[in-house]
Amino acid sequence: MVDGHFYYINEQYFIDFPDTRLMQNKEKVKGEVHDRPCYYAFKDSSTQLYWMIPISSQIIKYRKYYNDKVTKYKRCDTIIFGEVLGREKAFLIQNMFPITPQYIKNEYIDSNAGIPVRISRILEKKLREKAKRILALQRKGFHIIFPDVLTIESKLLNNNS
Repeated sequence: MVDGHFYYINEQYFIDFPDTRLMQNKEKVKGEVHDRPCYYAFKDSSTQLYWMIPISSQIIKYRKYYNDKVTKYKRCDTIIFGEVLGREKAFLIQNMFPITPQYIKNEYIDSNAGIPVRISRILEKKLREKAKRILALQRKGFHIIFPDVLTIESKLLNNNS
């Protein structure tokens, strides 16, 4: 795994960590095989685990959630919008989770260029800052991230010891 790259998750992860609040794989779309969702990976230097932030193309849906949160709380750090391969995507920090490389199915490759998909450094910096802030709040007892990520993190760390 490479920090800052995009990946798809192996189905075994969802078997080993059965949490209904994790965004599940949708490998078939309209009867055709299609890996999704795709996840942006960043490494947590304190645990050496990677954290996966799902991305979605459902911009209208997540723009509404974002606007509702801004109206209610005057800010929203759990959903960020940015471009991936020239198209706007929603980065769902509220759905992020920890992982180890054994659960990676494959990397998201730009089929036109044949290279790993990347995002701008500005978006990457903003995404990491907000994700780390939300994770710190989660660790302090605020339930902001939907899946039970601290239990998953603990199991992953105990399995790697």
